[in-house]
Amino acid sequence: MSDAPKDPHVVTPGLLVEVDDPDDPQLDLYRDLNDPAGRTRLAADQSVFVVEGRLAVDRLLVSEYTVCSLLVDDHQLIAAHNLVAATRARGAPVFVGSRAVVAGTVGFALHRGVVAVAKRPSPADPGRLLADAARTRAPGGAPPLVAILEGLNDHENIGALFRNAAAFGVRGVLLDPTCADPLYRRSIRVSVGHVLHMPFARLVQWPTGLHQVRAGGFVVAALAPRPAAHSGVPAVGLADLKASMSGSDHPLGVALLLGAEGPGLTDTALAASDVVVPIPMADTVDSLNVATAAAVAFHALAGL
Repeated sequence: MSDAPKDPHVVTPGLLVEVDDPDDPQLDLYRDLNDPAGRTRLAADQSVFVVEGRLAVDRLLVSEYTVCSLLVDDHQLIAAHNLVAATRARGAPVFVGSRAVVAGTVGFALHRGVVAVAKRPSPADPGRLLADAARTRAPGGAPPLVAILEGLNDHENIGALFRNAAAFGVRGVLLDPTCADPLYRRSIRVSVGHVLHMPFARLVQWPTGLHQVRAGGFVVAALAPRPAAHSGVPAVGLADLKASMSGSDHPLGVALLLGAEGPGLTDTALAASDVVVPIPMADTVDSLNVATAAAVAFHALAGL
């Protein structure tokens, strides 16, 4: 028998574990996914989050997040064999049960029978996010772009906005303390896993944290449907904003500030902004869904 030390870079494949009881303790991290309050407590206590669906799990497996395990129904050993193999290649176990066992564990009929648990990282530093974003150059000389969210507590809106941000080259997302968790299961699913590849951080001090954004080289541009109502903060169109920042050898970035579609941005956040940016629309329409409005603005400011 050789006494040679093991190569630390060689990962022992994860186990393939058959489960036949929804109450199996090995499945505790997957239990009752349809209980938001309980899942929030469990996620906080165990520092984990859940990723559901083939596309989202696939993006998890090529992300920097640490995968704890994968749960699949027995039909997925072949249908999602690539996810099973990739999970085991990372050294994480794959639990396999019947559709009834999986549904009994998670609390509902799981779409396509694939769900994973991953470790939640430590909170990211907003200053680092801004510095990394400021060093990037978008296509066509467009300014670096980040999004700032205030008061978004709908998980589907969060997920859709992250997906749009990824589509249009946004470099990161900052959230105020009241925003919903981007790593909540529904947010990740609606984003089709793009949340897992988009840097994000919280501005704990709000709205004074916007000064940190400005100090990082970003113009704080508040997206609001009726800019004339906000005295003291100049209004500028999206095209003019982009043009004014694209000619310098060292262009500033744009930090697009977005609020929930009902209440919108608070007066204090608007007052802390550099400019207010409208999206022209028909008089009969009051506003757009926040993720839709964000997509329009992202596209206008991106260099794609």
